[in-house]
Amino acid sequence: MNWKASPPEAIASIQNLKIKNTVLLQKSRERKKQNLFVVEGSKEVSRALEAGYAFKNIFICQAIFKNADNAQLRQLLDKGSSRTEINFVTPKVYAHMAYRKESEGIIGWAVPHRHELTQIQLSGNPLLLVLDAVEKPGNLGAILRTADAAGIDALIISDPRTDVYNPNVVRSSLGALFSVQIGMGSAEEVIRWLKERQVHLYCTALTASIPYTDIDFRRSAAIVLGSEATGLPEAWLTRSDQNII
Repeated sequence: MNWKASPPEAIASIQNLKIKNTVLLQKSRERKKQNLFVVEGSKEVSRALEAGYAFKNIFICQAIFKNADNAQLRQLLDKGSSRTEINFVTPKVYAHMAYRKESEGIIGWAVPHRHELTQIQLSGNPLLLVLDAVEKPGNLGAILRTADAAGIDALIISDPRTDVYNPNVVRSSLGALFSVQIGMGSAEEVIRWLKERQVHLYCTALTASIPYTDIDFRRSAAIVLGSEATGLPEAWLTRSDQNII
């Protein structure tokens, strides 16, 4: 990576533009327009780099960064793409750029991945989690953490209503966003994709349900969760192999 700092006479104007753009990237329309999103924190940047995400810019506040245990991250940065620009910023500038109140002195602009169903790699006997019409970024981030801990094959989002690269998703997932396979599509596309792969659908519902502990998850299975407000639509419930509670 390019560790060269900007010339002193140009720092102020360059930093002002980059501070403003980092804040702008908190908005969904700017992320889509620029094809970039913000990653903040040592663990998050490390996991994104390990997962093969390309970074356009990385901003480091040395006063904060040097006090954290960042040996592994430094190695990843050194091995990273030469197209990534490294910028050193002051604590004051970093405070303006940071979305989180506490982080480890590093923020990056990363290029999002395409989350197509065809890109997902499944094991011979997969366990998947499906979220239909998820709306709240914090919920999605928390579910990603759980999915990562449980070792599921992939998280599938049908009819998504929130951006997976929303800052609250990145923050609340604690980097799991980058380590869990994610696929997206319409409900009909996701159902067809699962059925073609003979994955059993276990839909969460209050009617015609049995306890989830009665299911044998050693065979191919997808646990399907509905939106926070309305639950699962009929498109899912009519294709369910068994409703669970």
